[in-house]
Amino acid sequence: MISKMTKYSFILPSDEAKIFLKKIQTLGLVDITRSAKPVDEHSAALLSSIEAYKKASTKLESLDFSKDPDYGKFVVETHADKTVQDALQTFRDTESRLAALQAELAAALKEVEDRRAWGRFDASVLHGLAEYGWKTRFYCINKKKYDSAWATLYPLQEVFDDGNNVWFVTVSDDPDYSLPVDEIPAPEGDLKEAEDRVAEIRAEMITCKSVLLSLKEYGPEMKKAYAQEAADLQRYLSDAGAGKAAEGKLTTFVGFAPVENEAHLSAEFDRMNVLWFKEEAIEEDDPPIQFKGNWFTKMFTVLTDMYGRPAYNEFDPTPFISFFFTLFFGMCMGDAGYGILLVLIGFYLKRSKSEMSEYGPLVITLGVATMLAGTVMHTFFGINTYEAAWVPGFLKKFMITKPIAGMDPQMVISVLIGIVHICVALLMKAIVSVRNNGFLGSLGTLGWTLLIVGGVILAGISFIGVLDSAVTKWIVICLGIVSAIGIFLLNDIRRNPLSNIGTGLWETYNTATGLLGDTLSYIRLYALGLAGGMLGNAFNLLGGIVLGEDPSFFSWPFYILILVFGHALNLAMCCLGAFVHPLRLNFLEFFKNSGYEGTGRAYDPLTLNK
Repeated sequence: MISKMTKYSFILPSDEAKIFLKKIQTLGLVDITRSAKPVDEHSAALLSSIEAYKKASTKLESLDFSKDPDYGKFVVETHADKTVQDALQTFRDTESRLAALQAELAAALKEVEDRRAWGRFDASVLHGLAEYGWKTRFYCINKKKYDSAWATLYPLQEVFDDGNNVWFVTVSDDPDYSLPVDEIPAPEGDLKEAEDRVAEIRAEMITCKSVLLSLKEYGPEMKKAYAQEAADLQRYLSDAGAGKAAEGKLTTFVGFAPVENEAHLSAEFDRMNVLWFKEEAIEEDDPPIQFKGNWFTKMFTVLTDMYGRPAYNEFDPTPFISFFFTLFFGMCMGDAGYGILLVLIGFYLKRSKSEMSEYGPLVITLGVATMLAGTVMHTFFGINTYEAAWVPGFLKKFMITKPIAGMDPQMVISVLIGIVHICVALLMKAIVSVRNNGFLGSLGTLGWTLLIVGGVILAGISFIGVLDSAVTKWIVICLGIVSAIGIFLLNDIRRNPLSNIGTGLWETYNTATGLLGDTLSYIRLYALGLAGGMLGNAFNLLGGIVLGEDPSFFSWPFYILILVFGHALNLAMCCLGAFVHPLRLNFLEFFKNSGYEGTGRAYDPLTLNK
């Protein structure tokens, strides 16, 4: 549900605006209409500083060099006199230098490998030879192409042989000297110089890492600085978005808060040196949206926000998303074994201290839904549990195996669930339309809802044989006549009847073609579940082929590897499909048929706890 909002208007002297906003932040309940992005250099600088503090505090909190091979050489110092600003700048400079050193180390290690074959030599000797007209040339060729007889024909010295290539040098003052091998560039220095450079870089990296460890003690202070500057930015943007009057001497603010806080806020505002008014928020005020829900629906708020929060005059789609997304996810996964793994992953996420911990309950819920769907669809890690002897008989009673109307039961169930999903969407569209436009202004919408939803209900009742054919016939006729009046004649009572007929015909074409495509779209629930089960079974068969009828000791590791890798890959792909496609069915099919637009903004009160 969407919380009802109270609109508050404030008028106060401009020089008291900042004090007023600080008091509002302390209350932590009022969403002040404000700019959504930096409006000038000051707010941009605040935002940059906030991001710097957040990045530094997060990295320092997770900093751990205990597995570093040089950890014993670290020298961690404390700097009691260092301010937070200095600590932040030191962190940024040190981190930047450490990143540069890591790149330099990679280049230096490559240089060591390039020079390793040439070993250590005195470069001054080569320069001395060059002064007397003797030229030193460097070569490296494949050992198969190397001819040891060259040493008797040329002044040649082998330097290194790794079994594949041969490195050698020649020294000659002959201007007509020629060797049937391409010369390579001379090394820029010997091996010792390169190794010394590596040692020098590593020593500086140890110093940088020691400095970063020393700065860990400033992590909590950086978090406080981050929260303080975030609050400052929030106040500044609120002030920047406020109205100015009386030549800038007066400032006006508009804010919103849930109606249940009205008594408390009224008492607090009365104690402030401010002129204030309150009234019930309406759609034209564009109030922020706060959801009221239980523990179950709150997990799915993140999915609603991916599309957009409802406008103030719309309905909250989260309860519908929470139920249908869970159902669709379980059907798309369709494997009880994968459901167990998801539950375990969810518990791990819930107990972890990462930012993903808040999604742990959602993963657990989806895992349980997958377990139930996999049980009904009789699939466990790609195994058909209905045919498995080790599955208890009472579980098999819940499995759907018999065809429905001569078709695959899972496909029929997917389509039936899709029809229900669309009918719920049409009902919500009718309810919202009546609430916003009144009964007479919603006759067209009510006509379509009556025709489609009523027709589906009537078809279901007739299918189970509750009504005889004669009664059903008359109900269908009455249903059609009443619906046609609303669709073709009264879809807009203020408009010319001929225009209504034309509009009704156009809507009939769009609805007929659209509903057919929307309904068939739910077959993806069956197709994804079937594909995941078949792929899991394929990995089982592949592992069985490797294991063979008479497995040996060496075949078991390959069998286990195929199963673990195959099912891990299948689980990842199934999770991706089971997330995207149910989301699509809610965002497209449900939202389109319910008329949901999602143009609202989230309730974001001024508070110190950001």
